[in-house]
Amino acid sequence: MNFIKTFLAGLLAFFAGSVLVFFFWIIVLVGIVAGSMDKQVAVAPESILKIDFSEVITDAPSTDPLAGFDFRTMSSTPELSIFQVLRAIDAARDDDRIKGIYLRLNGGGGVTGSALLEELREAIAGFKESGKFVVAYNEVYSQGQYYLASVADKIYLQPQGGMEWAGMSSNLMFYKGLFDKLDLKVEVFRPTVCKYKSAVEPYILDRMSPANREQMQQLLGSMWNHIVSTVAEARGIEPAVLNRIADELAVSLPEEALEHGLVDGLVYEDRMKEIFAELGVEADDDDEYNFVSLGDYAAQVPADLKNIASDQVAIVYADGGIVDGEGTGKDIYGNTLAATLAGVRADEGVKAVVLRVNSPGGSALASDLVWREMELLKAEKPVIVSMGSYAASGGYYISCPADVIVADELTLTGSIGVFGMIYDTRDALKNKLGINIDGVQTNASSDFLGKGPLTPVQRAMIMRGVDRVYETFTTNVAEGRNLPIEKVLDIAGGRVWSGEDALGIGLVDACGGLKTAIALAVDKAGLGEKYRVAEILEEPSGFAAVLASLNAKIRMSLVGSELGLMMQDYEQLREAVARQGVQMYSPCKVELR
Repeated sequence: MNFIKTFLAGLLAFFAGSVLVFFFWIIVLVGIVAGSMDKQVAVAPESILKIDFSEVITDAPSTDPLAGFDFRTMSSTPELSIFQVLRAIDAARDDDRIKGIYLRLNGGGGVTGSALLEELREAIAGFKESGKFVVAYNEVYSQGQYYLASVADKIYLQPQGGMEWAGMSSNLMFYKGLFDKLDLKVEVFRPTVCKYKSAVEPYILDRMSPANREQMQQLLGSMWNHIVSTVAEARGIEPAVLNRIADELAVSLPEEALEHGLVDGLVYEDRMKEIFAELGVEADDDDEYNFVSLGDYAAQVPADLKNIASDQVAIVYADGGIVDGEGTGKDIYGNTLAATLAGVRADEGVKAVVLRVNSPGGSALASDLVWREMELLKAEKPVIVSMGSYAASGGYYISCPADVIVADELTLTGSIGVFGMIYDTRDALKNKLGINIDGVQTNASSDFLGKGPLTPVQRAMIMRGVDRVYETFTTNVAEGRNLPIEKVLDIAGGRVWSGEDALGIGLVDACGGLKTAIALAVDKAGLGEKYRVAEILEEPSGFAAVLASLNAKIRMSLVGSELGLMMQDYEQLREAVARQGVQMYSPCKVELR
């Protein structure tokens, strides 16, 4: 009897606890949804658009219902896509209520890619053409923040603050030593000519290969030269001087930044009121200035209702790693994106398509599915590719059929190459866990990837597949870009290029951002002024999608900073081990911080 009572009490407690937890998460989700709803902000006359990075600026709109929510603080950081940002800044340029832009780069958000910084900077430069002012202020400028701030008419720094100007670097983590300790063996399959295809190097080497070092040095040099030349032009400082400052770390203190002409004044933020007054902005009755944040202003920019019945330019997003199958989230699912492209192809209201690509690549099979739909789409409608921060390997494969490819100068692209990796876990299981694998088979290769090492026949079979994909990749690039195959083979080999260098070798047609791509699409479709831009988004459905996102957020949020970094490394390693089949993937990531 006591057992039954205890059991029933435990069952009741479990049930009651489950109900309470369920309602707790319902309340949390309702709060998140309510907090994330667009709020209408009244923009007063004599307002200043404040870009303070209180939002995260992303390449594509997020379909994650919990995007930006941090379970450690139970708070949410709003996210804005670059398209929303560009629309908002364009609207502010023509809005008589907005007198100028205040770049106050101290928020908890920021920009999620170097190329997005470039597009944001270009948009602000376009805003300045209206004659309105742009001023920047911060306590400490990182290099990325300063690159953006350099577009301002005047740059101010807190008297006890500082700035960073030291150049760019790129570091890779190599796992071969760890694999050796675990008795985990890796076999790599890549064409001999793909010496620049460095995605496999962290698992078979303990340092960068000469080829990888060569391409990364070229890439960083190209990107840094663009940044230096842009800042030099904006500030009237010779590029050689800016490089000398970086070499000598000559600017870190506020006085040094002022002395070298990188800033225009050292002031506390309360003095900015005087500067706004000098710029002709009128304060309110309380001697305060009206600021409207970028997110709030973007939320009140009306849709293009005047052209609601007009022909459309559709923006389709390819954001993330390319994987097989169907789905939504942080990856590009080959079947899902192919179906989306087929849908806009069949939509008679869509007259041109812009594919925004921000991807390091991934599955060769999934990439080929998307490539085929791009070919079919191009046969019926103008297709323009707009490359974000990354459009490499599989990201370039799905781009090459387009009529025109537009890349930011800080885009990382190319990486035309393939590879395959096989992980042999037998010794790891036996020596570390005491697990042996044995079995029977009907044919010589029935246990392929099973208990024994690869045979010459099996290796030859894998290599045939890798070679075929590389031949297909380079052939498709040659046809899509109208280049001789010899030229493609010369610039392929898995090598990565900056957008600026890619323009010089014919991999892209123009340097510019999403606005440039849309303008080209409008022009090629002959739409004139009568068109509207429609974003095509694949939204997750059902409560399960919310719970899946919730689980991921909890898993990554409830860890400390050091453990968080380890988790990121673990996730990268786990994804590499999980990749199956021939891959078109480029691990190179360069950020301007």
